[in-house]
Amino acid sequence: MKTEEVGRSTLETWTVDEVQAAYSKGEIVLIDVRTPQEYMFEHIPGALLLPMAFLECASLPGQSDKRIVFHCGSGVRSEKVARKCIEEGFARIAHMEGGFGAWKGANKPYMGTNMATGAPQMVK
Repeated sequence: MKTEEVGRSTLETWTVDEVQAAYSKGEIVLIDVRTPQEYMFEHIPGALLLPMAFLECASLPGQSDKRIVFHCGSGVRSEKVARKCIEEGFARIAHMEGGFGAWKGANKPYMGTNMATGAPQMVK
């Protein structure tokens, strides 16, 4: 994990392996900030959808029980969202480096769309 001090806050950049390990142990809440269309086509099972356009950092829960880790398609939007949350008072927040593209590139499991039927299917 890479960390960057931003004022009195810490921005963490997690690898896909770190995210998968923490997610499988129930240690994090994974929030997908892509569009509903992107999410419907393919997503990490159990990741919550909260599109960047609708995100209000003040509405997010605290991180006493589980850490919040944002992700998007490439890591750009999730980093912007994380920085916005820091500007709005979060002391520590994280995002996934490389986004969903890196997740797929590392052959991590995800829910995709069967192009022949249009039905959702697990891809491993």
